[in-house]
Amino acid sequence: MINNFLIIKCIGQDDKLGLRINKDFFIRNFKNKKNSNDYLVSEIMEFINMHQVKLDKNFSVIVNQGPGSFAGIRTSLAVAKGLEISKNIRLYGYKDTDLRAFDKENIYKLLDKNLKEKKLIKPIYLS
Repeated sequence: MINNFLIIKCIGQDDKLGLRINKDFFIRNFKNKKNSNDYLVSEIMEFINMHQVKLDKNFSVIVNQGPGSFAGIRTSLAVAKGLEISKNIRLYGYKDTDLRAFDKENIYKLLDKNLKEKKLIKPIYLS
């Protein structure tokens, strides 16, 4: 079961981060800039530090696999994979079509679908 997690939706438009920690849920909107690689990392670090999150084996990252922009998906997958490797956290993927709206209720519905842990996440890019 996924309890504490960071969910990343970075597909090039309406980018958002969600965080569940100790049964509290937070959402952060951010605008995608040209240097989205650096911006995404700084947004995630600021977000998790603001809520004093401990990244460990009991924490999960759920990342959007697409469809979406190549740069946005590639960046979010790279950041998520980096967190998985460096902090020994669990990594899950979801398709944008599985999440109707990025809000607490729909994210919990997504989690109820029993997401499978991904060893190899295959992104879907828009042409």
